[in-house]
Amino acid sequence: MNSTRKKLTFGLTSILAASLVLGACGSNNASDNSAGSGGDKGDTVELSWYTIGTPQKDTDKVMEEVSKYTKEKIGATVKMTMIDWGDYNQKMQVLTASGSSMDIMFTASWAFDYVQNARKGAFAPIDELLDQYGQGIKDTLDPAFLEGSKVDGKNYGVPANKELPAQEVWRFNKNILDENNLSFEGVRTLESLEPLLKTVKENNPDVIPLQVDKSFMPYVPYDYLIEKFPLAVKLDDTEYKVVNIFETPELMQALATMNKYYKAGYVPTEAATLESSSDVQATGLWFADKATTQPFADNVWSTSYGYPIVSTPQSDALVYNLSVMGSMQAISANSKHKEKAMEFLNLLNTDPVLRNMVDSGIEGTHYKKIDDTHMENLPESKNYDMPTFALGNVMLTYLNPGDPDNKWEEFKKYNDAGQPAILLGFNFDPSKVSTEIAAVQNAKEAFWAPLMTGTVDPESYVPKAIEKLKAAGLDKIMAEAQSQLDAWKTANNK
Repeated sequence: MNSTRKKLTFGLTSILAASLVLGACGSNNASDNSAGSGGDKGDTVELSWYTIGTPQKDTDKVMEEVSKYTKEKIGATVKMTMIDWGDYNQKMQVLTASGSSMDIMFTASWAFDYVQNARKGAFAPIDELLDQYGQGIKDTLDPAFLEGSKVDGKNYGVPANKELPAQEVWRFNKNILDENNLSFEGVRTLESLEPLLKTVKENNPDVIPLQVDKSFMPYVPYDYLIEKFPLAVKLDDTEYKVVNIFETPELMQALATMNKYYKAGYVPTEAATLESSSDVQATGLWFADKATTQPFADNVWSTSYGYPIVSTPQSDALVYNLSVMGSMQAISANSKHKEKAMEFLNLLNTDPVLRNMVDSGIEGTHYKKIDDTHMENLPESKNYDMPTFALGNVMLTYLNPGDPDNKWEEFKKYNDAGQPAILLGFNFDPSKVSTEIAAVQNAKEAFWAPLMTGTVDPESYVPKAIEKLKAAGLDKIMAEAQSQLDAWKTANNK
């Protein structure tokens, strides 16, 4: 089975760093449709859609078929531009800052930062557009998605209907697990992995016991104000105290454990500079890693990798800002076709034919249907392998072979059961400390990945890291964050 999308629907927040370097934009007026509203009423318009992911060979071919469908349905055609994962932030910043003509763009808590770009004027506010052209979206989405993604009281993006909570798990290559007669019963903490890693290291010298790359970060029970930034609030802290994560006992213990694992040879030697784990995953020569889950994720991973994967929780399932905003489509403030763009987003999130065409390509070319709800990839799917989670309502997509018929019902149960994390609904405004944030981001690059992957000794390295963070202005950022959080806490009777 070729697909890496079938169906990696959950956000990639755990493997991609956030960016806070933001581009300025033009008009922020949702009713600014003067250049396009005439065409929207009768003439066919072409919508430009910018999204994240490895550019695919057959994108234009698929969009031709998509456009035939959307032209008939809403009088619009679609031109998709895919920008690779590592280039997306910078290229979108340049495009928006230059006032380029765009209609729809992917944004998230971790890619082309949703909150900050909304505040910068990159996106059109969409509340009125949702009311007029997006009722299907409002009827479909769990209200928590739209409520949790408001920025200063307004909506600027349409969240993908996907898993709502975020939950970290340990994943295991079941072949290696079974070969060594190992069980993950009782495994939850980082420390509890040690006996399994030791056995695999001894019995399978060609296998990496704990696969991590430069984006790895050990789980600790804190809610981060900015993703992969050292300020956080402990999940059970009713006082809402902002702390430097490097000054917490939980992270220090985790870093010490990772350093122990690194010295023992459980972690790849090059972990701190390794861009991705995908090459190792393709070989199957790994035993355990960390991932974000969803209902039936094991089947997703097994289908994607071509060998069995099993998992067990290492955290509770909580609804964070980053999970609510993990995958969104925004309408550009510079769009000349805002109304038509919302019509398209409404269709994308409510029409199974369109949603599956965008996701899986052309039936008979890229995939074949097994029955009314299940599909499997054909060899040509290698030319159209899309990140499902980034393209809208995942609960309209076909099921994988082996997926149960009630998969999407279980998703809804999972979403309903998710509990709010402590900072859900609080969006830090960095405008008063943007210079310091940029300086801290630069300062942390030198030590973040080496510490998180266990490559260096935290006892000697963390004090130096804290010194550099403070010199860059972390204390000023912390004070500003605490002031905003205190005001939010009072306003919301927390």
